[in-house]
Amino acid sequence: MINILNINTIDGTKKNLQIASAQDHTIHAENLTLLPALTDPHVHFRIPGMDYKEDWRTAARASIAGGVTTVFDMPNTLPPTTTVALLQEKKKIIDAQLKEAGIPLHYQLFFGADKDHLAELSKIKHDAVGIKIFMGCSTGNLVVDSDETLSAIFEIAAAHDILVAVHAEDEHILNANKAKYQGEKDYAVHSKIRDTHAAVAAVEKAISLTRRFGTRLYILHMSTAEEVALIQQAKQQNLPVYAETTPHHLFLNTHSYATLAGKAVMNPPLRSEKDQTALFAAIRDNIIDTIGSDHAPHTLSEKEKPYGQCPSGVPGIETLLPLLLNAHQQGLLSLQNIVSLTSTRAREIFRLPANNDWVLVDLNKKMRVDEKKLKTKCAWSPYAGMELTGWPRYVVLGDKLFDLEKL
Repeated sequence: MINILNINTIDGTKKNLQIASAQDHTIHAENLTLLPALTDPHVHFRIPGMDYKEDWRTAARASIAGGVTTVFDMPNTLPPTTTVALLQEKKKIIDAQLKEAGIPLHYQLFFGADKDHLAELSKIKHDAVGIKIFMGCSTGNLVVDSDETLSAIFEIAAAHDILVAVHAEDEHILNANKAKYQGEKDYAVHSKIRDTHAAVAAVEKAISLTRRFGTRLYILHMSTAEEVALIQQAKQQNLPVYAETTPHHLFLNTHSYATLAGKAVMNPPLRSEKDQTALFAAIRDNIIDTIGSDHAPHTLSEKEKPYGQCPSGVPGIETLLPLLLNAHQQGLLSLQNIVSLTSTRAREIFRLPANNDWVLVDLNKKMRVDEKKLKTKCAWSPYAGMELTGWPRYVVLGDKLFDLEKL
C-alpha cells in the first residue's frame, strides 16, 4: 500500500491518500502539494528511426522526472507513421522499450496524414488519438500544402469522428519568406521566415475547414496574439476548436536567440514579449486549453550547426512542470490554471479514461536546471542554469511510486 499522509490540495485543504500497490511506502507529505499527474499531448520520442536523439527508455524516465505519466507521440519519424501497419509496428517497439525501462507510461499515438495514404485514415479511429497534419514543413517530410488534400482529410476525419491536429504554418508563405531571406545566417531570421502571417493564414484555413465539415480541430503549439484572437472567435461561435501552447513560447522569446543561438530554433519560432503576454492571458481566460512540451530532442552537435543546417526543436518534458510552478510563484498562473492546462482539458478533448496518477510537488523548492541531471538522451536544455521555484518530488503511476530523488 502507498500511504500519502496530510498532503496539501489545491483547494487549500489537506487529505490522506491510499493507493493499492505491491510497494509499501508511507510519505509524510505536509510540505507537498497534490496535483494530477501531467498529460503531455505533444512529444517527439524519435522512435522509429532516430534513436540516437531519444528512445522510449530514456523518454519514459524524462517523463516521470517531469511529473508526466501520459504522452501523445507524433508521427514524423523514420519512416513516418502513415499506415496502419507502421502504426502497429511502432506500438510493438514502444511496448518493448517501456517494459525494458520498467515504466508503464500511458501513451497515445498521432497518425500522420499525407496525400498518398488518404485511404488509411478511416481505419485508425480506435488505434490513434488523432490525425496530425503538417501544413508547413518541419522535422521530416510530412507536409500537406494542397487545399484539395486538406479538404479530403478534414472530410474523412469528420465522417469518422476523428480529431485533427494541425501544425499551422502556411507552406507557401514559408517558401516565399525563405527566398526573401535567402543567405542570412543569423539564427534570429528564423522568426522572420516563419512569421506571424504564416501562422495566422494556416489557422484561418484550418478553422474554415472545421466550419465547413464540423471536424474536431486541435491547433498545436499556438504562439501568437493573432492566433489567440482567431481561437477566441471560433470558440464564441461554438466550433469544436481547441488550442495548445508550449513552454518555450511562454518562457522564451526572440531575445533568446542572442544567448541560445541554434538552441532557440524551433517551429513555430520564438515570438515577441507581446505574444507571450497574450498567451498567458489566453490561458487565464480559458482560450488556450492545453500545454504540450513539444519535446523534440536533437543532439548538441546538430543544434550547433549554422542556421539553415541546424534542425528545429528543443527538449522540454522535464522542465514543463517546474516552469509552470515557477510562473505560479510569480503570480502569472493559478494552480487551477496549471491543472486545467496539464490534465483536465486534455482528458476532455481527447476523451481519455480517468486514471489514478498523481504528482506530489514541493512548491517552495528552489533549484537550477542542471543539464547533468536530465534524463533525456540529448542531455541539454534551453533553460539550463535558470533557477525555478516549484519542483515535482514524487510521482504515482498506477500502483507504482517513483521517488524522483532516486530516479
